[in-house]
Amino acid sequence: MAKTDPKTVRDLTSVVQTFLQHMQDKFQTVSDQIIGRIDDMNSRTDVLEKNMADLMTQAGVEELEGENKIPATQKS
Repeated sequence: MAKTDPKTVRDLTSVVQTFLQHMQDKFQTVSDQIIGRIDDMNSRTDVLEKNMADLMTQAGVEELEGENKIPATQKS
């Protein structure tokens, strides 16, 4: 048997607890990275939406309800 093989129930419990703690730490790290990426994506989406609205304003396009858009100069 290898030096790290558990020989008693207490040893096995310790190995399992260490393994579970290691897995929890890895899960937390990955979870934090995903949340960080989502926050970054949300910020980029907000900037993109603002830039699109600014471009629409500069082009003289108004946003109407739904997806219909008409130039402001063609409004009745």
